[in-house]
Amino acid sequence: MSSPSSQTVDVLVVGGGINGAGIARDFAGRGLSVLLCEKDDLAQHTSSSSTKLIHGGLRYLEYYEFSLVRKALAEREVLLKSAPHIMRPLRFVMPHDPGMRPVWMIRAGLFLYDNLAKREVLAGSRTVNLRKHPAGAPLKREYTRGFVYSDGWVDDARLVVLNAIAAAERGATILTRWRCVDARRGATQWQVRLHSASGEERSVTARALVNAAGPWAGQFLSEHAHAPAPKSLRLVKGSHIVVPKLFEHEHAYIFQNPDRRIIFAIPYEREFTLIGTTDVEHLGAIGDAHIDAVETAYLCEQASRYFAKPVKPTDVVWSYSGVRPLLDDESGDPSAVTRDYLLELDTAQAPLLSVWGGKITTFRKLAEEAADLLAAPLGVKRGAWTRGAFMPGGDLSAWIGRAKRPDTDLKRFVQALSLRHPELPPALCQRWASAYGSRVELLLKSDLGAEVAPGLFEAELNYLHEHEWARSADDVLWRRSKLGLHFSDSQRAAVAAWCAAHWNDPCSPSAQTAGRTTETAWN
Repeated sequence: MSSPSSQTVDVLVVGGGINGAGIARDFAGRGLSVLLCEKDDLAQHTSSSSTKLIHGGLRYLEYYEFSLVRKALAEREVLLKSAPHIMRPLRFVMPHDPGMRPVWMIRAGLFLYDNLAKREVLAGSRTVNLRKHPAGAPLKREYTRGFVYSDGWVDDARLVVLNAIAAAERGATILTRWRCVDARRGATQWQVRLHSASGEERSVTARALVNAAGPWAGQFLSEHAHAPAPKSLRLVKGSHIVVPKLFEHEHAYIFQNPDRRIIFAIPYEREFTLIGTTDVEHLGAIGDAHIDAVETAYLCEQASRYFAKPVKPTDVVWSYSGVRPLLDDESGDPSAVTRDYLLELDTAQAPLLSVWGGKITTFRKLAEEAADLLAAPLGVKRGAWTRGAFMPGGDLSAWIGRAKRPDTDLKRFVQALSLRHPELPPALCQRWASAYGSRVELLLKSDLGAEVAPGLFEAELNYLHEHEWARSADDVLWRRSKLGLHFSDSQRAAVAAWCAAHWNDPCSPSAQTAGRTTETAWN
């Protein structure tokens, strides 16, 4: 073991999910010195296990969560404009089942959904004839009427990484595979010990501590921060299945189920359909969430109520599960538990801010409120700044001129990239544009190198290691991308072998700060 190192920062953030990364970004942009530590990879748990939606939460209206829905609806377009490469508008079709919610109720809900927040990019809702609309083709003939509305799609794991990059660009230190093992609170400072996966130790002195450990938030307080955990979290497992694509059009579906829940069926990775999610109480180890046969059967059964071609468990090519840390509001039904968040600030001694609950769509607002809460205790003078800021790679103006619409901007960027680099295969050009945006220039600084697996070259692997904290094949195949879904066992093994041969420094200091490009504003 190497000798302990030490560091002094304004804010130590524990947790490398979407909330922790978003908070680190906001604080760093306000001029504070920030260190974020994550015991595993960025977005390794809950934040890469979502339904991949930027949405207001249509079904939350039934639970009278108007404040949460309004907040989430307002955030949709802020996020879509900030990162057109990893987010896009998405139209949803809800087939009407007369045995479920009546037409008047659906129309009333969609009217609220259209008007609770201002829309500039996303189209409003409408009624469609499923016998004539393309979305009706794969459905059973009994579904003749549908309702269409707008939300957004996001690459959730890449969103977390982009927030971490943005924080690092502003001087933050990002430590993955570093666990916070002890945090001692003094009158004005925290004394913290971190342990790395390779056995190194680091001591950190911080003026404030942010507990953004997600499902582990309560456990972190009691076991490592020596503080009570006054808020009760309800851990709810959400599982998804992926099957070969069930339809050719670009709309997604929202299906109403007899148990009053809903599931989504979403176009995914060109060749597949993503179906989810379940809501099941999780009673096992937090980091050990897996789909079970009952959940798989449930998702297949509910999807098969609508699709003409039944969905069977044998069709499933991949599945994933995540544990959502929801505020316990004593709801009997896990689906009814609030998806809102609570920020709890304790300034009795050195400031301690704990994040309870939350959802991907509201992460930016959550981070902004967290920074506002700590502004006074830390003497921060700079105000909120992220609302009009691009995510890394999101400013495409150097390639396409002034931004217009997120979806059309990406298409224009793909065309510009292919014209400037005709040597790139079309599929690679599309994937790189959608993953990296204008940061693709960093991948093109050198030759592509050897093709380790179909469409995956050494240049990309080197970039992911040097700029995005990728330290294993799983980081590359399942979080920085979803190439693992497209590769065979032998191809995934080839990537693992290459990473093992070239990346023998899982916690190297050179990996602690990525990128130095400048994030710019879009308004």
